[in-house]
Order: sequence, then structure tokens, then C-alpha cells
Amino acid sequence: MIKVLVVDPHPVFRLGMETLIKRTADVHLAGSLKSGVEIFEFVRRQHVDVIVLEVDLPELNGITTLRAIKKEHKDIAMLMVSNQPEEIYAVTTVKAGASGYLHKTVEGEQIIEAIKKIHVGGIALSPEMSKQLTFNDSKMSTSRIFKRLSTREVEVLKLLSIGKKNKEISAELDINEKTVSTYKARLYKKLNVTNLVDLVHQAKHQGIT
Repeated sequence: MIKVLVVDPHPVFRLGMETLIKRTADVHLAGSLKSGVEIFEFVRRQHVDVIVLEVDLPELNGITTLRAIKKEHKDIAMLMVSNQPEEIYAVTTVKAGASGYLHKTVEGEQIIEAIKKIHVGGIALSPEMSKQLTFNDSKMSTSRIFKRLSTREVEVLKLLSIGKKNKEISAELDINEKTVSTYKARLYKKLNVTNLVDLVHQAKHQGIT
């Protein structure tokens, strides 16, 4: 029996996943949460095999949550789901430790198939992304376009785009403010901008935030 925890801020999505899981043999709903900060206590109290996790979460974003959970619980498989563009976030989240990424436009049965696949050590991606990514000994090799931003740079960029200050980003990502400034400088250079307004605008234009 695969025990699944669903974490998503949208009640309709959670309800849909709960219904889908409850009618699927060999898959059990361990719990349903609306934010990343709730996960840590939950997985300390209850056994979970797979977490279905939204990238855009309140309080603590999905990528940061993913990193923290994988650091404490390497045996839990993480499936990221979101409306964010998969050509950016599939790469970013798998690099950060996820076992798969699916866009929320997929059919429910594809999510169930993905849960079963990552539970046995597989990688779950859309057919389109699978064609662009190759995996060798669980290490991802990508074309140059996907190497423009590191996982941490995407995390910093997302937080900057919602108005977080350097000090707040430092606290959320558990890095010092000087390091945040370094990431910001790298982002300016990689996205070819000179100020924060243009950085956020360019990021949104490219579908990164």
C-alpha cells in the first residue's frame, strides 16, 4: 500500500486528489495539507511514501519545502504538481530532489501512474519533457538552455518576484544576506538586466515566476 500525502493550497485540487486516491487500489491517502510548513510535523508522526506537492505554496515555497523534506527524509518520493511551466520547473525540481513533475492540466490517472512509478524509484515526467531530458544513474543531463538558472537561483527569483527583501529571503532559504546578494547579481547577469524591476519583468516574460 502506497501512503500518499497531498499538499496544495487549493481546496478543489485537494478534494479531487483525495477522491482519486480513495478509489485507487494499493494507494492510501495518508493526509491532505494546505501549506508546506505543516508537512514537517506530519511526516514525523506518520509514515508517508509519496508526497504530491504544489510548487506555489503559502508561507514556504514548494522548492524550499522539497529540499528540506528530502534532507530529513530521503526515502520519501516527491511528485511536484503545478501550473508553472514544466520546461523550467521540471528541471529545477528534479535537480532539487523531486522524483517527478507534472503540469496540473494532466488527467488524474496520470498523477496516479506517476505516484506508482516514483514509489518504485522511477522518474515521472510528461512525454514532452522526457524527450528533452535524459537520466543516467539518477543524475540529470540537460541541454544548455535548461542550465541557465540553478535551482537556488530559481528559488531566489521566485521570492524576489513576490516582493521579498534580501533579509526575508535569507531567513526562508537559511542562507546569509551576502549570499542572497550574490544570487541576485548572477540573476541580473544571466537575464541581462540591471535592476530588480526589469529582473522580475524578464522572469515573468520567460514564464519563470
